[in-house]
Amino acid sequence: MTKNILPTGFSGLGIAPGLLDAIARLRFTEPTPIQRSSIPVGLEGKDLIAIAQTGTGKTLAFGIPMLQRLARLKGRGLVLLPTRELALQVNDALQSVGRSHGLRTAVVIGGASEGTQIRALEKKPRVIVATPGRLVDFLERHIVDLADIEILVLDEADRMLDMGFAPQLKKIMQAATAERQTMLFSATMPTEILSLARQHMKLPINIEMAPSGTAAERVVQEVFFIERQSKERLLQLLLTQYLGPVLVFTRTKYGARKLARNLRKLDHNAAEIHSDRTQPQRRDALEGFKSGKYRILVATDIAARGIDVVGIELVVNFDLPMNTQDYVHRIGRTARAGMGGRAISFATFDQRKDVKDIERLIHTGLSIKKVPALPTRQPTPRPTERPSQPKATKRKRPRKRPGTRSHAPTGKSNRGDRPRQK
Repeated sequence: MTKNILPTGFSGLGIAPGLLDAIARLRFTEPTPIQRSSIPVGLEGKDLIAIAQTGTGKTLAFGIPMLQRLARLKGRGLVLLPTRELALQVNDALQSVGRSHGLRTAVVIGGASEGTQIRALEKKPRVIVATPGRLVDFLERHIVDLADIEILVLDEADRMLDMGFAPQLKKIMQAATAERQTMLFSATMPTEILSLARQHMKLPINIEMAPSGTAAERVVQEVFFIERQSKERLLQLLLTQYLGPVLVFTRTKYGARKLARNLRKLDHNAAEIHSDRTQPQRRDALEGFKSGKYRILVATDIAARGIDVVGIELVVNFDLPMNTQDYVHRIGRTARAGMGGRAISFATFDQRKDVKDIERLIHTGLSIKKVPALPTRQPTPRPTERPSQPKATKRKRPRKRPGTRSHAPTGKSNRGDRPRQK
């Protein structure tokens, strides 16, 4: 008698053999919970709202259904993301799965060459990966047409709403065909997302892998209450205790720039990523952090969700976030892909309410740590000074009388060394 064996891995989710081969080449063997729940729904062409923690494999959760359905549809797919870093990472992930099937994509983001993006759109890509601002700009200038968008994905939807992209999202959804499939992925579920779903989605299926605001399970979360002027010295101490990759979050781009500069003065390999950096600078910082060129990456919240790096040992909230929801996204940069991690926050004594708000959001308390003895403040390095030399005594020139001419020394001419003619 043959026993019924339940399918394991990705093979039991309805994925086509060609995509299964591509997944196997990437050495993915077991789907994450969000992938196991979302892929079958996406393959059926149904609208979907999926709530899951960061770092749980959401890109494949919508990427596999999109690529498989586009193989039998005439239209195109569109993926919207809040930041250019996320857009580039999602595009790389889609290419890694679909490259063997001839997948052609175009990335449409701000801060990059318009000409390159326009030429990519002219080649009729099957998938467009974009940030809302640049896409609406192209839409209004009739550079891109969204009438044939059959599958629309909003990734990190809550962040896009936080960044004020609601008007752009409305324009994009109105420009796409009404018969499209819409899949919305988010780490939290604010009321704005529910409103968006009611207006632009058709009976979406809700999948919630964790309560909204739940932090990654394997993150150890601690907080130090400390004076503002002592934060850098505490960070300096932590960097001697944790020797792996460290991601540091500041509240402002000025703070990120200053902190990264001070860390480099202390001989740390540190890079910065914030809105004032050019696209090549941001790419160098992120790629350098991934490769080990930089051990420390200092970032603002605008880049919090664009940093998809496995193996970050420590996340430091040098400043608490302005938006409490961003705390979850910050610490979600560690403990990814089933690994452990640690998140340490610095709070000033007047921020106790902010800490309570974070604890209320994540449904757990933060471990309050006692500030240890801090290293003495390092003197600011100064340029090497030359040894002081005694000043040479200046010879005083004789004062010239009015109406007189100066003459060369006796026996010499003003025009050379010839003797004076009598």
